[in-house]
Amino acid sequence: MGKVESTIKSEILRLAKKEVRAVFRPLAREVRTVRLKVSSLSKNLGLLDRWAKEQMRQDESKKVKLEATPEEVKASRFTPERIGKLRQRLALSQRELAILTGVSIGAVGSWEKGKFEPRGDKKAALIALRNLGRRNVGKILAEKSAKMEKKKPKGGKAKKSKGKGKKK
Repeated sequence: MGKVESTIKSEILRLAKKEVRAVFRPLAREVRTVRLKVSSLSKNLGLLDRWAKEQMRQDESKKVKLEATPEEVKASRFTPERIGKLRQRLALSQRELAILTGVSIGAVGSWEKGKFEPRGDKKAALIALRNLGRRNVGKILAEKSAKMEKKKPKGGKAKKSKGKGKKK
């Protein structure tokens, strides 16, 4: 009986191996093709990532900046009325114009009242604003406002001055 058992056992083993090979070979081929596809997609993703970064760099360089040539700055004249009309044409508040030019709201008010004149890079920013439309100005304002929000400290309370204003 031992010989019959071992013969049946070996035949079962042989048939089992044959079945496993029949199932395994197509799966192995599929695994190979999937690996090749994943490798190809990974390479393409790397290329697309590099391309996207390059596009971002190009977009950064194309951003509209509030700059004017020294000749334009020297030749231009701003009156309080012209500053007010520029602000109205661009539909800006004094606060928004102050953000765009990098000054305080009071400075914009002083420009419009004729107490002070814009000078240097502030004048150059106003000249550059004259050449832009509302959409471009809106984009620049949104960028500058976002930068200002990032710079603001979050939370925290202002310190109270000690000694002054207290009753004894």
